[in-house]
Amino acid sequence: MMKRSFFLAALTLFCIGMASCSAAAQQGMDAVEKQTVIDSLSAMLEENYVFPDVAKRMSADLKQRLKSGGYQSINDAVLFADRLTQDLQAISHDKHLRVNFNPAQARAMRQPPADGQERQGPPAEYLNELRRNNFGFKEVKILEGNVGYLDLRGFNPASLAGETAAAVMNYFSNADGIIFDLRQNGGGDPGMIQLLTSYLYAEGDEIHLNNFYYRPADEITQTWTLPYVPGKRNPNAKVYVLTSSYTFSAAEEFTYNLKNLQRATIVGETTGGGAHPGGTRPVADRFVAFVPIGRAINPISKTNWEGTGVEPDVKTPAEKALETAHLLALEDLQKSAKDEQAKGYFEWNAAFLKAQLTPVAVPAQQLQAFAGSYGERSLIFEGGKLYYQRVGRPKMELYPLTATTFAPVGRTDFRIGIEQQNGNVSAMLFQYSDGRNERNERTKA
Repeated sequence: MMKRSFFLAALTLFCIGMASCSAAAQQGMDAVEKQTVIDSLSAMLEENYVFPDVAKRMSADLKQRLKSGGYQSINDAVLFADRLTQDLQAISHDKHLRVNFNPAQARAMRQPPADGQERQGPPAEYLNELRRNNFGFKEVKILEGNVGYLDLRGFNPASLAGETAAAVMNYFSNADGIIFDLRQNGGGDPGMIQLLTSYLYAEGDEIHLNNFYYRPADEITQTWTLPYVPGKRNPNAKVYVLTSSYTFSAAEEFTYNLKNLQRATIVGETTGGGAHPGGTRPVADRFVAFVPIGRAINPISKTNWEGTGVEPDVKTPAEKALETAHLLALEDLQKSAKDEQAKGYFEWNAAFLKAQLTPVAVPAQQLQAFAGSYGERSLIFEGGKLYYQRVGRPKMELYPLTATTFAPVGRTDFRIGIEQQNGNVSAMLFQYSDGRNERNERTKA
Protein backbone atom coordinates (compact mmCIF):
# COMPACT_ATOMS: atom_id res chain seq x y z
CA MET A 1 0.00 0.00 0.00
CA MET A 2 1.20 3.44 -0.79
CA LYS A 3 0.51 4.83 2.64
CA ARG A 4 3.36 2.68 3.98
CA SER A 5 5.96 4.22 1.69
CA PHE A 6 7.25 6.90 4.07
CA PHE A 7 7.95 4.09 6.55
CA LEU A 8 9.96 2.24 3.91
CA ALA A 9 12.29 5.22 3.74
CA ALA A 10 13.04 4.88 7.44
CA LEU A 11 13.52 1.13 7.11
CA THR A 12 15.94 1.74 4.24
CA LEU A 13 18.11 4.03 6.34
CA PHE A 14 18.27 1.39 9.07
CA CYS A 15 19.31 -1.32 6.63
CA ILE A 16 21.97 0.96 5.15
CA GLY A 17 23.48 1.49 8.58
CA MET A 18 23.49 -2.24 9.36
CA ALA A 19 25.28 -3.09 6.13
CA SER A 20 27.81 -0.27 5.94
CA CYS A 21 30.62 -2.00 7.80
CA SER A 22 30.55 -5.22 5.77
CA ALA A 23 30.21 -3.27 2.53
CA ALA A 24 33.18 -1.01 3.16
CA ALA A 25 35.70 -3.68 2.17
CA GLN A 26 34.00 -4.36 -1.19
CA GLN A 27 33.43 -0.91 -2.61
CA GLY A 28 35.42 -1.20 -5.83
CA MET A 29 33.56 -1.26 -9.16
CA ASP A 30 34.26 -1.33 -12.89
CA ALA A 31 32.77 0.18 -16.06
CA VAL A 32 30.50 -2.81 -16.68
CA GLU A 33 28.82 -2.45 -13.28
CA LYS A 34 28.40 1.32 -13.77
CA GLN A 35 26.61 0.67 -17.06
CA THR A 36 24.40 -1.97 -15.45
CA VAL A 37 23.48 0.28 -12.53
CA ILE A 38 22.56 3.23 -14.75
CA ASP A 39 20.54 1.07 -17.14
CA SER A 40 18.64 -0.51 -14.25
CA LEU A 41 18.11 2.81 -12.48
CA SER A 42 16.97 4.57 -15.63
CA ALA A 43 14.39 1.90 -16.40
CA MET A 44 13.13 1.99 -12.83
CA LEU A 45 12.71 5.77 -12.90
CA GLU A 46 10.91 5.81 -16.24
CA GLU A 47 8.47 3.13 -15.08
CA ASN A 48 7.80 4.36 -11.55
CA TYR A 49 8.94 7.89 -10.69
CA VAL A 50 5.95 10.08 -9.84
CA PHE A 51 6.55 12.57 -12.67
CA PRO A 52 7.14 10.73 -16.01
CA ASP A 53 8.61 13.77 -17.80
CA VAL A 54 11.12 14.37 -15.01
CA ALA A 55 11.99 10.67 -15.02
CA LYS A 56 12.85 10.82 -18.72
CA ARG A 57 15.06 13.85 -18.20
CA MET A 58 16.91 12.17 -15.33
CA SER A 59 17.35 8.96 -17.31
CA ALA A 60 18.72 10.81 -20.32
CA ASP A 61 21.08 12.83 -18.14
CA LEU A 62 22.53 9.75 -16.44
CA LYS A 63 23.14 8.00 -19.75
CA GLN A 64 24.74 11.08 -21.28
CA ARG A 65 27.06 11.54 -18.31
CA LEU A 66 28.12 7.90 -18.49
CA LYS A 67 28.72 8.13 -22.25
CA SER A 68 30.78 11.30 -21.96
CA GLY A 69 33.00 9.88 -19.21
CA GLY A 70 31.44 11.80 -16.36
CA TYR A 71 31.66 8.79 -14.05
CA GLN A 72 34.92 7.37 -15.37
CA SER A 73 37.10 8.53 -12.49
CA ILE A 74 34.73 7.24 -9.78
CA ASN A 75 35.68 3.68 -8.85
CA ASP A 76 34.38 3.65 -5.29
CA ALA A 77 30.80 2.31 -5.12
CA VAL A 78 29.75 4.55 -2.21
CA LEU A 79 31.01 7.66 -3.98
CA PHE A 80 29.30 6.52 -7.17
CA ALA A 81 25.97 6.17 -5.34
CA ASP A 82 26.42 9.62 -3.80
CA ARG A 83 27.19 11.14 -7.19
CA LEU A 84 24.13 9.53 -8.77
CA THR A 85 21.99 10.94 -5.95
CA GLN A 86 23.41 14.43 -6.53
CA ASP A 87 22.79 14.25 -10.27
CA LEU A 88 19.23 12.97 -9.84
CA GLN A 89 18.35 15.61 -7.25
CA ALA A 90 19.88 18.36 -9.38
CA ILE A 91 17.12 17.73 -11.92
CA SER A 92 14.23 16.54 -9.72
CA HIS A 93 14.96 18.61 -6.59
CA ASP A 94 13.38 15.63 -4.82
CA LYS A 95 15.05 14.96 -1.47
CA HIS A 96 13.40 11.55 -1.17
CA LEU A 97 15.07 10.30 -4.34
CA ARG A 98 18.44 8.74 -3.61
CA VAL A 99 20.78 5.85 -4.44
CA ASN A 100 22.78 3.88 -1.88
CA PHE A 101 25.43 1.19 -2.07
CA ASN A 102 24.05 -1.66 0.03
CA PRO A 103 24.85 -5.17 -1.27
CA ALA A 104 23.20 -6.91 1.69
CA GLN A 105 19.88 -5.13 1.26
CA ALA A 106 19.90 -5.48 -2.52
CA ARG A 107 20.56 -9.20 -2.20
CA ALA A 108 17.88 -9.67 0.46
CA MET A 109 15.30 -7.85 -1.66
CA ARG A 110 16.08 -9.97 -4.71
CA GLN A 111 16.15 -13.38 -3.02
CA PRO A 112 12.95 -15.08 -1.85
CA PRO A 113 12.87 -16.37 1.77
CA ALA A 114 14.53 -19.74 2.25
CA ASP A 115 11.26 -21.39 3.30
CA GLY A 116 9.55 -20.20 0.14
CA GLN A 117 6.98 -18.19 2.10
CA GLU A 118 6.16 -14.57 1.37
CA ARG A 119 7.95 -12.08 3.63
CA GLN A 120 5.83 -10.85 6.50
CA GLY A 121 6.78 -7.45 7.92
CA PRO A 122 10.16 -5.87 8.60
CA PRO A 123 13.19 -7.86 9.81
CA ALA A 124 13.52 -8.78 13.49
CA GLU A 125 16.59 -6.58 13.89
CA TYR A 126 14.62 -3.55 12.82
CA LEU A 127 11.74 -4.38 15.18
CA ASN A 128 14.18 -4.70 18.07
CA GLU A 129 15.63 -1.31 17.20
CA LEU A 130 12.14 0.21 17.21
CA ARG A 131 11.38 -1.24 20.63
CA ARG A 132 14.65 -0.01 22.11
CA ASN A 133 13.74 3.47 20.92
CA ASN A 134 10.16 3.16 22.22
CA PHE A 135 8.85 3.36 18.64
CA GLY A 136 10.02 6.96 18.34
CA PHE A 137 8.20 8.25 21.44
CA LYS A 138 11.30 9.78 23.02
CA GLU A 139 9.87 11.91 25.83
CA VAL A 140 6.36 12.34 27.23
CA LYS A 141 5.48 14.70 30.08
CA ILE A 142 3.07 17.35 31.37
CA LEU A 143 4.54 20.85 31.44
CA GLU A 144 3.52 23.61 33.82
CA GLY A 145 0.00 24.80 33.10
CA ASN A 146 -1.27 21.31 32.18
CA VAL A 147 0.30 21.33 28.72
CA GLY A 148 1.25 17.91 27.36
CA TYR A 149 4.62 17.53 25.62
CA LEU A 150 5.65 14.76 23.20
CA ASP A 151 9.09 14.50 21.65
CA LEU A 152 8.34 12.22 18.68
CA ARG A 153 11.35 11.08 16.62
CA GLY A 154 9.52 9.06 13.96
CA PHE A 155 6.06 8.08 12.67
CA ASN A 156 6.33 4.32 12.86
CA PRO A 157 3.51 2.06 11.58
CA ALA A 158 0.43 1.96 13.78
CA SER A 159 0.47 -1.82 13.46
CA LEU A 160 3.75 -1.83 15.40
CA ALA A 161 3.60 1.35 17.50
CA GLY A 162 -0.16 1.71 17.98
CA GLU A 163 -0.25 0.58 21.62
CA THR A 164 2.48 3.05 22.56
CA ALA A 165 0.74 5.85 20.68
CA ALA A 166 -2.57 5.08 22.40
CA ALA A 167 -0.91 5.10 25.83
CA VAL A 168 0.65 8.49 25.13
CA MET A 169 -2.51 10.09 23.81
CA ASN A 170 -4.52 8.75 26.75
CA TYR A 171 -1.93 10.27 29.06
CA PHE A 172 -2.73 13.59 27.37
CA SER A 173 -6.50 13.10 27.55
CA ASN A 174 -6.88 15.63 30.39
CA ALA A 175 -4.31 18.13 29.11
CA ASP A 176 -5.50 21.63 28.21
CA GLY A 177 -2.83 21.88 25.52
CA ILE A 178 -0.57 19.46 23.63
CA ILE A 179 2.81 20.19 22.06
CA PHE A 180 4.09 17.77 19.40
CA ASP A 181 7.85 18.20 19.06
CA LEU A 182 8.86 17.13 15.53
CA ARG A 183 12.14 19.06 15.39
CA GLN A 184 14.11 15.79 15.15
CA ASN A 185 11.56 13.79 13.19
CA GLY A 186 12.54 12.68 9.68
CA GLY A 187 9.27 11.00 8.73
CA GLY A 188 7.67 7.57 8.72
CA ASP A 189 4.24 6.10 8.11
CA PRO A 190 1.00 8.00 7.37
CA GLY A 191 -0.95 5.42 9.38
CA MET A 192 0.54 6.85 12.58
CA ILE A 193 -0.41 10.35 11.42
CA GLN A 194 -3.98 9.11 11.04
CA LEU A 195 -4.01 7.54 14.52
CA LEU A 196 -2.51 10.48 16.42
CA THR A 197 -4.67 13.03 14.62
CA SER A 198 -7.84 11.07 15.39
CA TYR A 199 -7.29 11.67 19.11
CA LEU A 200 -7.50 15.43 18.44
CA TYR A 201 -11.08 15.21 17.14
CA ALA A 202 -14.33 14.14 18.73
CA GLU A 203 -15.86 10.72 18.15
CA GLY A 204 -18.07 10.94 15.09
CA ASP A 205 -16.02 13.65 13.41
CA GLU A 206 -15.08 12.65 9.87
CA ILE A 207 -12.01 14.70 8.97
CA HIS A 208 -10.39 14.36 5.56
CA LEU A 209 -6.65 14.49 6.24
CA ASN A 210 -4.86 13.92 2.95
CA ASN A 211 -4.82 12.34 -0.52
CA PHE A 212 -2.03 10.53 -2.36
CA TYR A 213 -1.69 10.08 -6.09
CA TYR A 214 0.01 6.78 -6.91
CA ARG A 215 1.56 6.65 -10.40
CA PRO A 216 2.06 2.87 -10.93
CA ALA A 217 -1.65 2.20 -10.32
CA ASP A 218 -2.75 5.63 -11.58
CA GLU A 219 -5.02 6.03 -8.57
CA ILE A 220 -5.70 8.41 -5.70
CA THR A 221 -6.05 7.16 -2.13
CA GLN A 222 -7.50 9.10 0.80
CA THR A 223 -6.82 9.21 4.54
CA TRP A 224 -9.43 10.26 7.11
CA THR A 225 -9.60 10.33 10.88
CA LEU A 226 -10.49 6.99 12.43
CA PRO A 227 -14.01 6.24 13.71
CA TYR A 228 -12.53 4.43 16.74
CA VAL A 229 -9.41 4.90 18.85
CA PRO A 230 -8.53 3.14 22.13
CA GLY A 231 -9.30 5.25 25.20
CA LYS A 232 -10.20 8.93 25.44
CA ARG A 233 -9.96 11.63 22.81
CA ASN A 234 -9.07 15.26 23.52
CA PRO A 235 -10.83 17.40 20.90
CA ASN A 236 -10.68 20.56 23.03
CA ALA A 237 -6.95 20.69 23.63
CA LYS A 238 -5.05 23.52 21.98
CA VAL A 239 -2.39 21.96 19.76
CA TYR A 240 1.10 23.16 18.81
CA VAL A 241 3.66 21.54 16.50
CA LEU A 242 7.38 22.30 16.76
CA THR A 243 9.39 22.18 13.53
CA SER A 244 12.95 22.59 12.28
CA SER A 245 14.68 22.39 8.92
CA TYR A 246 15.23 18.69 9.72
CA THR A 247 11.49 17.97 9.99
CA PHE A 248 10.75 15.94 6.88
CA SER A 249 8.35 13.67 4.96
CA ALA A 250 5.58 12.19 7.15
CA ALA A 251 6.45 14.64 9.93
CA GLU A 252 5.72 17.39 7.43
CA GLU A 253 2.44 15.77 6.45
CA PHE A 254 1.28 15.76 10.08
CA THR A 255 2.26 19.43 10.35
CA TYR A 256 0.76 20.43 7.00
CA ASN A 257 -2.52 18.59 7.68
CA LEU A 258 -3.08 20.26 11.04
CA LYS A 259 -2.08 23.66 9.73
CA ASN A 260 -4.55 23.53 6.85
CA LEU A 261 -7.26 22.18 9.14
CA GLN A 262 -6.50 25.07 11.54
CA ARG A 263 -6.22 22.49 14.31
CA ALA A 264 -2.68 23.43 15.37
CA THR A 265 -0.31 26.37 15.60
CA ILE A 266 3.07 25.63 13.99
CA VAL A 267 6.09 27.03 15.84
CA GLY A 268 9.73 26.93 14.71
CA GLU A 269 11.46 26.78 11.33
CA THR A 270 10.39 25.97 7.77
CA THR A 271 10.53 22.20 7.25
CA GLY A 272 12.66 20.21 4.78
CA GLY A 273 10.21 19.93 1.88
CA GLY A 274 9.63 16.26 0.99
CA ALA A 275 6.09 15.24 -0.03
CA HIS A 276 6.74 12.30 -2.39
CA PRO A 277 6.31 8.85 -0.81
CA GLY A 278 7.82 5.83 -2.45
CA GLY A 279 9.71 2.64 -1.79
CA THR A 280 13.16 1.10 -1.86
CA ARG A 281 14.07 -1.13 -4.78
CA PRO A 282 17.21 -3.08 -5.74
CA VAL A 283 19.35 -1.60 -8.49
CA ALA A 284 21.62 -4.14 -10.22
CA ASP A 285 23.31 -6.47 -7.72
CA ARG A 286 24.76 -4.16 -5.07
CA PHE A 287 22.77 -0.93 -5.04
CA VAL A 288 19.34 0.15 -3.87
CA ALA A 289 17.33 3.27 -4.65
CA PHE A 290 14.46 4.99 -2.92
CA VAL A 291 12.15 5.99 -5.76
CA PRO A 292 9.18 8.29 -5.06
CA ILE A 293 6.13 6.88 -6.80
CA GLY A 294 3.45 9.19 -5.43
CA ARG A 295 2.67 12.72 -4.31
CA ALA A 296 0.52 14.19 -1.57
CA ILE A 297 -2.53 16.28 -2.52
CA ASN A 298 -3.99 18.11 0.45
CA PRO A 299 -7.82 18.30 0.18
CA ILE A 300 -7.80 21.94 1.32
CA SER A 301 -4.79 23.48 -0.41
CA LYS A 302 -4.98 21.09 -3.42
CA THR A 303 -1.19 20.93 -3.34
CA ASN A 304 1.60 19.90 -0.92
CA TRP A 305 4.86 20.97 0.70
CA GLU A 306 7.29 19.45 -1.83
CA GLY A 307 10.31 21.69 -2.32
CA THR A 308 8.90 24.49 -0.17
CA GLY A 309 8.50 22.91 3.24
CA VAL A 310 5.83 23.89 5.73
CA GLU A 311 5.99 27.51 6.88
CA PRO A 312 5.46 27.94 10.63
CA ASP A 313 2.76 30.24 11.97
CA VAL A 314 5.24 31.54 14.53
CA LYS A 315 8.80 31.70 13.21
CA THR A 316 11.55 31.18 15.75
CA PRO A 317 14.89 29.33 15.83
CA ALA A 318 14.36 25.62 16.47
CA GLU A 319 16.21 25.76 19.78
CA LYS A 320 13.69 28.31 21.11
CA ALA A 321 10.56 26.69 19.71
CA LEU A 322 9.54 24.72 22.82
CA GLU A 323 9.65 27.67 25.22
CA THR A 324 7.92 29.87 22.65
CA ALA A 325 5.12 27.34 22.09
CA HIS A 326 4.70 26.65 25.79
CA LEU A 327 4.24 30.34 26.58
CA LEU A 328 1.93 30.75 23.59
CA ALA A 329 -0.18 27.85 24.83
CA LEU A 330 -0.51 29.37 28.29
CA GLU A 331 -1.45 32.76 26.85
CA ASP A 332 -3.99 31.21 24.46
CA LEU A 333 -5.51 29.16 27.26
CA GLN A 334 -5.72 32.23 29.49
CA LYS A 335 -7.57 34.15 26.76
CA SER A 336 -10.07 31.34 26.15
CA ALA A 337 -10.63 30.45 29.83
CA LYS A 338 -14.29 30.65 30.81
CA ASP A 339 -13.87 31.72 34.44
CA GLU A 340 -11.52 33.84 36.53
CA GLN A 341 -10.08 30.89 38.40
CA ALA A 342 -8.97 29.26 35.17
CA LYS A 343 -7.61 32.54 33.83
CA GLY A 344 -5.61 33.00 37.03
CA TYR A 345 -4.21 29.47 36.77
CA PHE A 346 -2.80 30.00 33.28
CA GLU A 347 -1.61 33.55 34.08
CA TRP A 348 0.20 32.20 37.13
CA ASN A 349 2.16 29.63 35.12
CA ALA A 350 2.80 32.02 32.24
CA ALA A 351 4.45 34.50 34.59
CA PHE A 352 7.14 31.98 35.56
CA LEU A 353 7.83 31.07 31.95
CA LYS A 354 7.99 34.70 30.80
CA ALA A 355 10.62 35.44 33.42
CA GLN A 356 12.72 32.50 32.22
CA LEU A 357 12.45 33.53 28.57
CA THR A 358 13.02 37.24 29.23
CA PRO A 359 14.92 37.59 32.50
CA VAL A 360 14.13 40.63 34.61
CA ALA A 361 17.18 42.56 35.79
CA VAL A 362 16.97 43.96 39.33
CA PRO A 363 19.90 46.11 40.55
CA ALA A 364 21.99 44.56 43.32
CA GLN A 365 21.37 47.61 45.51
CA GLN A 366 17.63 47.02 45.32
CA LEU A 367 18.00 43.31 46.09
CA GLN A 368 20.10 44.17 49.10
CA ALA A 369 17.38 46.56 50.30
CA PHE A 370 14.87 43.67 50.33
CA ALA A 371 17.09 41.52 52.57
CA GLY A 372 16.07 41.17 56.20
CA SER A 373 13.95 39.18 58.64
CA TYR A 374 10.19 38.77 58.25
CA GLY A 375 9.24 36.85 61.37
CA GLU A 376 10.46 33.28 60.96
CA ARG A 377 11.21 33.93 57.30
CA SER A 378 14.24 35.73 55.89
CA LEU A 379 15.48 37.21 52.63
CA ILE A 380 19.23 36.97 52.30
CA PHE A 381 21.43 38.92 49.88
CA GLU A 382 24.53 36.92 49.08
CA GLY A 383 26.93 36.92 46.13
CA GLY A 384 24.78 39.36 44.20
CA LYS A 385 21.69 37.12 44.51
CA LEU A 386 18.60 37.04 46.69
CA TYR A 387 17.72 33.93 48.70
CA TYR A 388 14.71 32.92 50.77
CA GLN A 389 14.90 30.82 53.92
CA ARG A 390 12.48 29.75 56.60
CA VAL A 391 13.78 28.79 60.05
CA GLY A 392 14.93 25.16 60.05
CA ARG A 393 14.56 24.74 56.28
CA PRO A 394 16.96 24.89 53.30
CA LYS A 395 17.88 28.19 51.65
CA MET A 396 16.40 28.71 48.19
CA GLU A 397 17.70 30.97 45.44
CA LEU A 398 15.15 33.43 44.05
CA TYR A 399 14.83 34.90 40.58
CA PRO A 400 12.76 37.97 39.70
CA LEU A 401 9.39 37.75 37.97
CA THR A 402 9.08 41.53 38.22
CA ALA A 403 11.11 44.19 40.01
CA THR A 404 9.32 43.34 43.27
CA THR A 405 8.09 39.76 42.79
CA PHE A 406 10.32 36.70 43.07
CA ALA A 407 10.07 32.93 42.65
CA PRO A 408 12.27 30.11 43.98
CA VAL A 409 14.37 28.37 41.37
CA GLY A 410 12.70 25.10 40.35
CA ARG A 411 9.39 25.83 42.10
CA THR A 412 6.11 27.19 40.76
CA ASP A 413 3.85 26.61 43.75
CA PHE A 414 4.50 29.99 45.38
CA ARG A 415 6.05 33.39 44.78
CA ILE A 416 7.14 36.23 47.01
CA GLY A 417 6.15 39.87 46.66
CA ILE A 418 7.76 42.84 48.37
CA GLU A 419 5.46 45.42 49.97
CA GLN A 420 6.77 48.95 50.26
CA GLN A 421 5.39 51.95 52.11
CA ASN A 422 6.81 55.45 51.78
CA GLY A 423 9.82 54.02 49.98
CA ASN A 424 10.62 51.51 52.73
CA VAL A 425 10.18 47.73 52.68
CA SER A 426 7.35 46.87 55.05
CA ALA A 427 6.38 43.25 54.43
CA MET A 428 6.88 40.01 52.51
CA LEU A 429 3.78 38.86 50.64
CA PHE A 430 3.39 35.15 50.01
CA GLN A 431 1.21 34.17 47.05
CA TYR A 432 0.38 30.49 46.54
CA SER A 433 -0.76 28.76 43.35
CA ASP A 434 -4.02 27.71 45.03
CA GLY A 435 -4.97 31.35 45.61
CA ARG A 436 -3.92 31.69 49.25
CA ASN A 437 -2.04 34.79 50.41
CA GLU A 438 0.06 35.51 53.50
CA ARG A 439 1.58 38.75 54.74
CA ASN A 440 4.71 38.72 56.90
CA GLU A 441 5.79 42.08 58.35
CA ARG A 442 9.43 42.96 58.27
CA THR A 443 10.92 42.63 61.76
CA LYS A 444 14.55 43.43 61.05
CA ALA A 445 16.47 45.00 58.18
